[in-house]
Amino acid sequence: MLGGSCRDPQKKPQVTQHSGPRSMRLEGGETDGQPRVTPLPTPNGSGLSQELESHWPEIQERSPCVAGVIPVIYYSILLGLGLPVNLLTTVALGRLAARTRKPSYYYLLALTASDVVTQVVIVFVGFLLQGAVLAREVPQAVVRTANILQFAANHASVWIAVLLTVDRYSAMCHPLHHRAASSLGRARRAIAIVLSAALLTGIPFYWWLDVWRDTDPPSTLDKVLKWAHCLTVYFIPCGVFLVANSAIICRLRRRGQSGLRPRVGKSTAILLGITTLFALLWAPRIFVMLYHLYVAPVHRDWRVHLALDVANMAAMLNTAVNFGLYCFVSKTFRATVREVIQDARLVCTLGARPEDMVVEPVLKPPELLKGAEL
Repeated sequence: MLGGSCRDPQKKPQVTQHSGPRSMRLEGGETDGQPRVTPLPTPNGSGLSQELESHWPEIQERSPCVAGVIPVIYYSILLGLGLPVNLLTTVALGRLAARTRKPSYYYLLALTASDVVTQVVIVFVGFLLQGAVLAREVPQAVVRTANILQFAANHASVWIAVLLTVDRYSAMCHPLHHRAASSLGRARRAIAIVLSAALLTGIPFYWWLDVWRDTDPPSTLDKVLKWAHCLTVYFIPCGVFLVANSAIICRLRRRGQSGLRPRVGKSTAILLGITTLFALLWAPRIFVMLYHLYVAPVHRDWRVHLALDVANMAAMLNTAVNFGLYCFVSKTFRATVREVIQDARLVCTLGARPEDMVVEPVLKPPELLKGAEL
C-alpha cells in the first residue's frame, strides 16, 4: 500500500526471552536423572563460538505506534474537509473550462479530479478503511490490486502538474510557438495519454511490499520498486518543475530589466504555488522512504515509524491545499465558486418548497402584453 496506518493484524514475530548468559533450553533425554540442557547462544555470551552466534541473531520486538489514533483523526478531518472542497473546485473549474475553453483550465480540472481519486483511493480506502477500520484483515490479492489504483492515482496527479508546467513554460518562454501549437484538442489528448500512462505505471506496484511489514532486508525487487516510486513521483517531476520555473522566473526578470513591466499571470502564479507546495509536502516522505531502505526498518525503530506517519500526513495534505491557492490568486475563480454555491442553495431552496406552491416571477418581461402567454 502507498501509505498505510500503524495497525498490523499480522502475528508479531516471536520474541525469545533471555534471562542472561544462563538461559537454558530443555532437550530430550536425561543424564543421571537430570534433564539435559543446552545453553542458548546469546549475542554477548563469552563461552560461545562465533559460529553458533551467527546462527542465532537477536530478534527485536516490533516498534510501537507512538502516533496512536492521531493519524486516523487527521485523515478523517482531511477527507471530511478536502473531498467536498475538491468537488467544489471541480465544478468551478468545469464551468471556467466550458466558458473560456483554455487548455490551462482543463489541466487544472484534470489535476483536481486526480486529487479527488487520490483522496478516495488512498486516504479513504487505504488509510482509513483498510488500515484503521479493517486493520488490513483483507485478502492479499485485494490489497495488491488496491496498490495499483493508489499508485496510478498518485502518478496521474503528479504528471498532470508536469503537463501544466510544460504548458506554462511554453506560454511564457515561447509565446509564438505556444499560440500556434496550443489547442483544446491537444490538451485533451495529452491528459488522456498521461492518465493511461499513470494506470500502466501503477501495475508493477502490485508487488509493492508494505513498509510496515518489511521485517526482512529489502530484496532487489523491493529496491527497484521503491526507487521507481521516488523517481516517478518526486525526483523526475521536481527536476522538470525546477528547470521550467527557473526559466519562467529568468524570463520575467529579463522583461523587468528591459523596461517592460514583468507581468505574472494568474496561471503562472498558480503553477509556481502548486509546484512549490508539492516539493515541500512530499520531500519528507521521499527522505523517510530512502532512510528506511538503507538505514533502519520501520518495524524496529519507533522514530522511523513516527517519521513515516508524519511524512504520509504531509504528503496527503497536498491533495487539499490547491483550493486555497486558487482562491488566493484568482478573482475569477472566487467569483465562480460563489456562483456555484449560490446555484446549489437555490436548488436546495426550490427542492424544499411544497410541490403545490407556485413561484411567481418578481419581474415580468416588459415586452409581453397583458394576457399574452409565455
